[in-house]
Amino acid sequence: MTELLLNDEIYRRVVLEAVPEAKRFLWIVTADLKDMHVEKGRRYVPFLEVLRDLVEEGVSVRLMHAKEPGPRFREDFDKYPVLRESELFERVLCPRIHTKAIVIDGRTAFLGSPNFTGAGLGAKSPDRRNFEAGMLTDHPEHIRPLMEWIDSLYLGEPCLTCQRREVCPDPIA
Repeated sequence: MTELLLNDEIYRRVVLEAVPEAKRFLWIVTADLKDMHVEKGRRYVPFLEVLRDLVEEGVSVRLMHAKEPGPRFREDFDKYPVLRESELFERVLCPRIHTKAIVIDGRTAFLGSPNFTGAGLGAKSPDRRNFEAGMLTDHPEHIRPLMEWIDSLYLGEPCLTCQRREVCPDPIA
């Protein structure tokens, strides 16, 4: 299956349906990271609560982003101490990341334009959301190389030759 998702289809298919179904791991790669709220039952909660629930269920979560998130994200992050304390939750900061991807259990991947923000992926009204597009796939021939590439970033392989180290707040290697 490969599906083209547009605008709020991304929110429904990826954020509400696919991400909560993660059983082993969830990788999120984004340039921008902001406080994002999503539907959970009959209420709206910070997406960090969804991540907390996954970690508490034993799902490993890897969040890679290009810049420090804003104050609202940090405020919400502090409400979920398991995200700070659990070895199952990891954050990597790399100012060169511009990719927007989500990989779920190595079986499903989303690649597209939206950042990890309310306007990009979250529960915003259609009149306030960004115009976004992306592809959701379960084809191993696409997912495998994407995962290998994300893993090389996570392990800091590009750090060894990166010519932006002077502006990197936290070089991986």
